[in-house]
Amino acid sequence: MCNGEGEYVCQNSQCRCQCAEEFPQCNCPITDIQIMEYTLANMAKSWAEAYKDLENSDEFKSFMKRLPSNHFLTIGSIHQHWGNDWDLQNRYKLLQSSMEAQRQKIQRTARKLFGLSVRCRHNPNHQLPRERTIQQWLARVQSLLYCNENGFWGTFLESQRSCVCHGSTTLCQRPIPCVIGGNNSCAMCSLANISLCGSCNKGYKLYRGRCEPQNVDSERSEQFISFETDLDFQDLELKYLLQKMDSRLYVHTTFVSNEIRLDTFFDPRWRKRMSLTLKSNKNRMDFIHMVIGMSMRICQMRNSSLDPMFFVYVNPFSGSHSEGWNMPFGEFGYPRWEKVRLQNSQCYNWTLLLGNRWKTFFETVHIYLRSRTRLATVLRNETGQGPVDLSDPSKRQFYIKISDVQVFGYSLRFNADLLRSAVQQVNQSYTQGGQFYSSSSVMLLLLDIRDRINRLAPPVAPGKPQLDLFSCMLKHRLKLTNSEIIRVNHALDLYNTEILKQSDQMTAKLC
Repeated sequence: MCNGEGEYVCQNSQCRCQCAEEFPQCNCPITDIQIMEYTLANMAKSWAEAYKDLENSDEFKSFMKRLPSNHFLTIGSIHQHWGNDWDLQNRYKLLQSSMEAQRQKIQRTARKLFGLSVRCRHNPNHQLPRERTIQQWLARVQSLLYCNENGFWGTFLESQRSCVCHGSTTLCQRPIPCVIGGNNSCAMCSLANISLCGSCNKGYKLYRGRCEPQNVDSERSEQFISFETDLDFQDLELKYLLQKMDSRLYVHTTFVSNEIRLDTFFDPRWRKRMSLTLKSNKNRMDFIHMVIGMSMRICQMRNSSLDPMFFVYVNPFSGSHSEGWNMPFGEFGYPRWEKVRLQNSQCYNWTLLLGNRWKTFFETVHIYLRSRTRLATVLRNETGQGPVDLSDPSKRQFYIKISDVQVFGYSLRFNADLLRSAVQQVNQSYTQGGQFYSSSSVMLLLLDIRDRINRLAPPVAPGKPQLDLFSCMLKHRLKLTNSEIIRVNHALDLYNTEILKQSDQMTAKLC
């Protein structure tokens, strides 16, 4: 039974070989394990070959041929063509059913392999092959369209509209067609150079292979940013609506914190940080957002000795934390938090009403929570860290929980393409030696927009310059470089002082 390498011992209805010292692996069926590992390796190869079979099939090749090549195809447009090709769909369903049967076979073989290896000194190293998702198939199609040239191939990155070529070469990328349709201004790519636009939609003109809005000079500032809104409430109305948590004022943000969980008690004696963010550059690119108030619901233990304090930083148009400004509660006429206790509870509604006077742009709100304790200094030596123990009466009085955090405000429509075109005209006038007269109405419009944006900056001490929110908008929403931002602001300042003969208002850099 043990091939002379040990003694066959049975105990508790289980029998095994008790290996001799010179044969420590007598219980390990090495030959069977090697056979199963070889089988699994072959299954993994056939798994990869099944994907290649689909790519080499007549259905897939005809699908690739039918895809339009005269303009750029996004993942979404490829998905539409993919779903409309019935022959490819039937072939893809056959692949899915065969891959499911093969996956179950691989799992059964792997379980047998691990079962045989229980009494071995080495553990088998096997990883199940991953199934290619529909998103990966669409990305594969995109790579075959644009990264398959000169006998080389690579992976296409739609966010960068470029290829990452394999094999340390850059020769795999084909000319990337221009983008047409949807919200884009281009109607057809150029026949001479497919990467450039050949004709534009109505309301746009062709300039060096790109479409620019026509008659920007005659556009009103509301076409760039809709400063006017239907939510034109007085401050007393706003205060009433905030107290009632009116849904018209909700701004749906994402709560982010590694230190606090909503509706969970924690010890706030050390600084805690949480953020409310919008991610407009990814999700809502056609809007910028205004904050007119905030609210938090904070619950404390009975006879609590803590008095929460908040420090709030605002990022107006995205960016790093250093590109935010601190709300000066109670200074220069700025409002303070209002605290109202809820009936029959230890919870309080903390409300900050900015109103029409102190409303401002926001993309992310960072809230730092500190707490002032009313206990003697002798009792403040603990760090306040570690797990919360609600059963300890001496510590329970410190704990609080935040059950809700909400930003109130509204969104303004924002036409980034139109504004970028106007900024480029100003930039071009500046580089041509200050020829402002050819684009004087654009200058006036941008001066008006800059003034209206910077007017919503936070209050500062007398004698200090106002924060420059306009440059933050140029940097984060129009993606201009620092040199371009400097040229645009300088051009506007020159036009304001030399042409309009008005004094220039100094601003402090924020972004």
